[in-house]
Amino acid sequence: MAWLLGNKVRMVTPEEALPGRDERMFRVPQKHAVLGTQLEPPFPEGIETAVFGLGCFWGAERLFWQMDGVHTTAVGYVGGYTPNPTYEEVCSGMTGHTEGVLVAYDPAKVSYADLLKVFFEEHDPTQGMRQGNDIGTQYRSGIYYTSDEQRKVAEEALETYQAELRAAGYGEITTELAPSGPFYYAEEYHQQYLHKVPNGYCGLQGTGVPCAIGANA
Repeated sequence: MAWLLGNKVRMVTPEEALPGRDERMFRVPQKHAVLGTQLEPPFPEGIETAVFGLGCFWGAERLFWQMDGVHTTAVGYVGGYTPNPTYEEVCSGMTGHTEGVLVAYDPAKVSYADLLKVFFEEHDPTQGMRQGNDIGTQYRSGIYYTSDEQRKVAEEALETYQAELRAAGYGEITTELAPSGPFYYAEEYHQQYLHKVPNGYCGLQGTGVPCAIGANA
C-alpha cells in the first residue's frame, strides 16, 4: 500500500507517460446541463477562459457554474503529457494530468480575481498531491493561466493568500502555476456531474481563511 501511495503522488515524467491517442474517444455534450450554453469554443465575443485544478472536478465545477457572469463550465484534464487521456488513465497517475475545470466567463460581470477568490477559499492549496482523502497527482492544486494578465493577477493572489495562510498557521502553498496547455474534455458523464447526481460525492473543503482579493475584498 505504501508503494502504491508513493507512486500515485510522484509526478510522472514525459518519457514515462502513457502515449495516448490523436483523437478523443468519447462525445462531449453540446450544451451545459445547467446553463444551456455550449461547452466547447468558439464562445461569444468578449468571453474569456480560465482553467483551475482544485481536487475532484465534480464539486469544483459546481462552484463556478453558480457564479454570476460565468458563461459555461466544463471538466477535463490539464497539466499533463498524454494526449486525449481517459479518466482511467488519468487515475493511474501515468498521464501527468490533474482534474481541471474550464471556466468561460464575461469579465464585464465577474473578474478573474473573483474566480481566484473562489478557487483559493474552496479548497486547501497547501496539500500537495491530494485534497483531503483524495490522494494522487490528479488532485493537485493548479492555476493554468490563459493570458499574461491572468498570470500577473494569479502571482499577486498567491503572494497575498500565502501571507494570510501563514498567519493562520498553515504551511506553504503548493499550487502549480503554469500556462494553460491543452485542455482535454472529460467523458460525458463527468460533465455537470453534481447536477445530474445531486447527492454525489464532493470532497472539497477549504481552510476557512478568507482570501482578500476580488471585487468584494
